[in-house]
Amino acid sequence: MNDRVEYLVETGGERLDVFLAEQSPDLSRSRIRKLIDDGHVTVDGRPGKASTRLAAGQTVTLGVPPPSSAELHPWEVPLSVVFEDEDLIVIDKPAGMTVHPAPGNEDHTLANAILAHAPDIEGIGGERRPGIVHRLDKDTSGLIVVAKNERAHAHLSDQFKSREVSKVYLALVVGHPSPPEADIDAPIGRHPHDRQRMAIVSTGRPAITRYRIVTSYSRSTLVEARPRTGRTHQIRVHLSSVGHPVVADTTYGRPAEGLSRQFLHAFRLGFIHPASGETVRFSAELPCDLRSHLDRLVPA
Repeated sequence: MNDRVEYLVETGGERLDVFLAEQSPDLSRSRIRKLIDDGHVTVDGRPGKASTRLAAGQTVTLGVPPPSSAELHPWEVPLSVVFEDEDLIVIDKPAGMTVHPAPGNEDHTLANAILAHAPDIEGIGGERRPGIVHRLDKDTSGLIVVAKNERAHAHLSDQFKSREVSKVYLALVVGHPSPPEADIDAPIGRHPHDRQRMAIVSTGRPAITRYRIVTSYSRSTLVEARPRTGRTHQIRVHLSSVGHPVVADTTYGRPAEGLSRQFLHAFRLGFIHPASGETVRFSAELPCDLRSHLDRLVPA
């Protein structure tokens, strides 16, 4: 059965989704909208819409469905846990691991591994996204934060939405970018002819990435990349768009000898802890495959 909660509207005029966000601070805005869209919210017994304007005296009923264990199966696999407390987990994700289940890979993803590591997370933020508030591409390694309760999920989700989270990636790119530090400001959307790829398109969503050169090599450059927005494949698309694709990125660049995946690693992550209110920062060193590749390069 659903956990059902009733709220009496004392002052009218608010939208349904705004009202529920105020009444249920442990639920993120996106979670509330999904519950409304899925028919788990009624106004005076009738299904509501997010945009429904409430009137004083109405009764809003919120039903939170229990997680369906059939939807996601735990996967017992070691995780590199950088930090964990009662509110969140910070994980150093290896390359090759998909974050969410998808057709063809339903059981061997980070979501499945998280469920095995912390079973109580099941259902937090959605049945197939246990505690996950952001993502990394399959072949990108590095830091990802997972919420362990609805309060932390709502707090972290809001930080990502308002761009308050500090994310720094290390990327090895082809060639030598100029100037040594700059913003790449270009909208990103689906490629008009290949729906599996993203591209710079005028109708895309605003996207900004700042890069800074760290070390120059004879044919490539190690850069720090700081995405100020969170678009799919953002860093890879932006760097490729200025003529410096990530090394070994076969989608937006070309293969590289001696490297089986793109040279992109999320190595720093900072945010406000949802319980303490303090800023916390984490780092993850380059994994062995990327470090070994760098060691073979000739300095410029």
